[in-house]
Amino acid sequence: MKNIKSNDRRDFLKQITLGSGVLAMGLNGCAPTEKEEGNQTSETPTRVHSFNMCGYAAPKIDIVRVGIIGVGSRGTGAVQRLIQIDNLEIRAIADQYEDRVKNAQKIVEDFGMPAAAGYSGNLSEWKKLCERDDIDLVYICTPWAWHTPMAVYAMEQGKHAATEVPAAKTLEEAWQLVETSEKTRKHCMMLENCCYDFFELLTLNMARQGFFGEIVHAEGAYIHTLIDALFAKNSYADMWRLEENKRNGNLYPTHGLGPVCQIMNINRGDKMEYLTSVSSNDFQLAKKAKELSEQDDFYSKYTGIAFRGNMNTSVIKTNLGKTIMVQHDVTSPNVYSRIHLVSGTKGAARKYPEPGRISVEHEVHNQGRISVEHEWMDQGRMKEIEEEYTPEIVKHIGNIAKEIGGHGGMDFIMDWRLIDCLRNGLPLDMNAYDAAAWSCITPLSEWSVANRSNSIDVPDFTGGAWKQNKPHDMSLKGGATTGVRVKV
Repeated sequence: MKNIKSNDRRDFLKQITLGSGVLAMGLNGCAPTEKEEGNQTSETPTRVHSFNMCGYAAPKIDIVRVGIIGVGSRGTGAVQRLIQIDNLEIRAIADQYEDRVKNAQKIVEDFGMPAAAGYSGNLSEWKKLCERDDIDLVYICTPWAWHTPMAVYAMEQGKHAATEVPAAKTLEEAWQLVETSEKTRKHCMMLENCCYDFFELLTLNMARQGFFGEIVHAEGAYIHTLIDALFAKNSYADMWRLEENKRNGNLYPTHGLGPVCQIMNINRGDKMEYLTSVSSNDFQLAKKAKELSEQDDFYSKYTGIAFRGNMNTSVIKTNLGKTIMVQHDVTSPNVYSRIHLVSGTKGAARKYPEPGRISVEHEVHNQGRISVEHEWMDQGRMKEIEEEYTPEIVKHIGNIAKEIGGHGGMDFIMDWRLIDCLRNGLPLDMNAYDAAAWSCITPLSEWSVANRSNSIDVPDFTGGAWKQNKPHDMSLKGGATTGVRVKV
């Protein structure tokens, strides 16, 4: 594998643009433009950073007024969770489909809350929601292609933005999020719920307390059998998620990457330097499309397409010499796994999977494991570790979150924490730099896969501020004043 050095990259990118036809392959902007390329090859970014959003505390908002865009399955779940957070009002709801808006409005009213305004009927109605003067936060749960345009427009209208993952599909979109957040001084948080799962929070606190020593390596993944859902006509509107799978790379990195980036202080003392990515061939998607097309002509448009490979493995080197592996496979019949491996000089942790199991297609429940020597700790010692290192936020809201739900409670912890930070004028746990850095792994991995797994630099979205930025603070200091409602 050829590793292109930074000072050669500009010429190299020009060569592949002219010679190999990479840009003509429809990689959705994964190859950097000259403007973006400068950020990848120099310590001094070519884009001027107007303000450092890391550690930024916006003015307090006593009652957080929320507008929600997209109320399919994810958005409807968000409505059901958010209405249970005190000092929060859902003022408006937007979706392309009127029936979805009406269903979400009914959920709000049935809970005893004031009626929310509704916007539907075409693909631009959501802008009216962003333009309202009684909205503080725009909460985005739409297909991936809409995340950046909606978040950027919301911030330009003076609103904080929270968007589902991934926050951006291209490098240009990632930079748009960063620049708009800095310019408007509005928060742009990617709703990476896995950062708030219980084992991830436990290991984050353990890392902060030095349990693992110096973190050397980490792994994350999104391994989840979704092939039937990808081809189901009623799963994703207009088959948008199947369409996304025409891109050959690590399409959904943030669930596994986000928690380990927080543990490794990425953008806050360290940064991702470069990555290399490799994909297997596609052994199932094209075959499935062909089989379905023989029964239903609807699927004929998906035959003859070069879908992404089954398994993508991307490896990242950090500035401090640490490594991260991120995998993606949503077609093979593997047990669900985000891996979540943390390996340090004094100990290690791994969440998935339980040992000695064979998977056909269903998830195996597990609680994660901790090691300080050659073997995993027994359950007794694990219980002691959990009691000693369970973070404040889990002690404070964890049991309530489990009752309310959302992927076992992590969704509600995320939502509650977001609102509590906004209400108390605290910095958010995740900002635009995190959204950009974690999301850009997809277009960069596409470029690497298309170029025989050559390495490519990861842009420094902080503009060099990562050297001074402090690790994010997950304590409840100055917060935890937000309660939970009971249905009237």
